Amino acid sequence: MDKAGLGARGAALHLLWGVLVEGRPMPEGGLPGLSPSDQARARRLALHVLRNLARCDAVLEPFLQKAPPPGVLNILRLAVAELALDAGQAHGVVSAAVDLARGEKGGAAFSGLVNAVLRKVAAKGDVFGDLAAPVMAPWLRGAMIKTWDKKVVQAIEAVQALAPPLDLTLKPGVGVDIPEAVALPNGSLRLAGSVQVSALPGYATGDWWVQDAAAAMAVPLLDPKPGEKVLDLCAAPGGKTMQLAATGADVMAVDMSPARMAVLAENLKRTGLTATLVEADLRKWQPDGLFDAILLDAPCSATGTLRRHPDLPFAKGADQVKPLVALQADLLDRALAWLAPGGRLVFVTCSLLPEEGEKQLAGALRRHPGLTVERPAMDWVEASWITPEGGLRLRPDHWADKGGMDGFFMARFRRV
Repeated sequence: MDKAGLGARGAALHLLWGVLVEGRPMPEGGLPGLSPSDQARARRLALHVLRNLARCDAVLEPFLQKAPPPGVLNILRLAVAELALDAGQAHGVVSAAVDLARGEKGGAAFSGLVNAVLRKVAAKGDVFGDLAAPVMAPWLRGAMIKTWDKKVVQAIEAVQALAPPLDLTLKPGVGVDIPEAVALPNGSLRLAGSVQVSALPGYATGDWWVQDAAAAMAVPLLDPKPGEKVLDLCAAPGGKTMQLAATGADVMAVDMSPARMAVLAENLKRTGLTATLVEADLRKWQPDGLFDAILLDAPCSATGTLRRHPDLPFAKGADQVKPLVALQADLLDRALAWLAPGGRLVFVTCSLLPEEGEKQLAGALRRHPGLTVERPAMDWVEASWITPEGGLRLRPDHWADKGGMDGFFMARFRRV
């Protein structure tokens, strides 16, 4: 793909090329040559296309006798997604798409096609109309229907098709005046729409950090106490680390990614919180002593975060789940060995798959006699979220009327 003259739309196309053509997840780092606002816009546009890829293709299909080259097809998809967001900007969207086609290698010959197709799409007004929400990848959807029923899966897909809200976790005792924010039952603040995070009140003073409301439920489940020795495993980029540190616990945070640990260090600095940071591979690392409480946010398929990461189904498949399940069990066994008698451990995965949640709970109980599961006791946890074995199953369609949440499984173990 020709990368010359990248603006926000050009950068979005570059991201789409990596995901849809090369099968790579979207990069976490910055996009060179763009202002922070253009970088944010490029990501928003690319993610919007990926969430609604099936809808975009369904809109385009009647106007295309055959598929154009991938770069041109992505230009059309991007424009359709933009028109669905704001049909009132049709002239600018169509004009920008034609310019992008002319700048695409071999795309100039398709600029007339791009112009004609998008004018017809824009004339529809309500671009997506009554098109159903895109469905999950077949391998994942099949597993979800086996776990729940089709109605639940469709409710999950409806939430995943929407741009996720921005959730903030507040430092204890801090009040933040963000008029458009809504308080959730667990104490998170939620903002809808796109915002510049660094411009929000309380950012510069470190009064809060960005963290999905579901992710913020793991630390209250662990219930750390001031002065306790707490171990945070697979900690970066640090949302849960900051929650732990804010309780007054003595926190050690371990992660093997230098880049993500650098982000964690910056987050701690901004919020004025402290933790001991250790860069290490948990499969080889050994602590010097035991801990009162441990939080293990294990590597997983991330199938619960598709609304935030719609690129994942294009970069991952069912064949990658089995090795992750084995790794999770290995890390859980290692972490339990570092738990003091009477201590507690919370196991967390941001996955919708029972292999990475409910079945991990059952396996741990089989392998570790004397280990017990303690049911969630937070008053904002709904009874239907608690599994028969005492785990906490969070789904994207929970709190759907409030914007939903990421999908997680959590379980609190205690060594008796």
